[in-house]
Amino acid sequence: MSEAYPGLVLLLVLQVCAWVLLLWRFWGVLGYPLDCKDEQGNVISCISISLEKLLDRVIQHAELIYHVSEESCTLFEEMFVPVSMRTQQNRASNTCITKAFPIPGSKSEIQKISDKWLLHSVLMLVQSWIEPLVYLQKTLDRYDDAADTILNKTKWVTNKLSSLEQGIVELIRKMLDEGLLAVEHQQTLTRFNVQPEVVESILRDYAVLTCFKKDAHKMEVFLKLLKCRHTDKMSCYIS
Repeated sequence: MSEAYPGLVLLLVLQVCAWVLLLWRFWGVLGYPLDCKDEQGNVISCISISLEKLLDRVIQHAELIYHVSEESCTLFEEMFVPVSMRTQQNRASNTCITKAFPIPGSKSEIQKISDKWLLHSVLMLVQSWIEPLVYLQKTLDRYDDAADTILNKTKWVTNKLSSLEQGIVELIRKMLDEGLLAVEHQQTLTRFNVQPEVVESILRDYAVLTCFKKDAHKMEVFLKLLKCRHTDKMSCYIS
């Protein structure tokens, strides 16, 4: 891979520091969705906590996952993707692996779907990204000059997605009093299992990061809309 841009070392140091501080700030609050605490600070199963607290904890996870995905995408972009190719690559987001899922995209459609579909949509998105992110870690690990920050962020997000999945499953049980909805959303990683040249590899990984960032934002929006419906039904809207 090509050498990092001038001044990138300082930028990386600053971003690492900011990221560590952010994680330190949230770590005590988040833990794992199924590793909660009661009012006395004792660790208990999230099955035992209130629906409101569980929903808050899941939303906090989704917020932080989106924030870290945004940072990862920006850092990768600055290191490897020429400015002239960024707009072109963003147009390629229509080929995201989750595009074929039965998940609404427009604000008006999202406002109309039921709580059940909000939850199952988030679950579909979470489950669909765990495997691609694991594969992305392998490809990033082959970059000669890839910052450890990007790789570490990707590993961290993958672990948090698994935790978020557990939290969503528990929300479905608590809010809908039912098991999981049977939805066909099988995806393969065939497109990722090729050995492309350097430029194609960079653009492919950039596309994966960009698509995940967009889906992570959807997860956050859907969960916040769900909470709003249960706390302030008269003024819920998507910004």
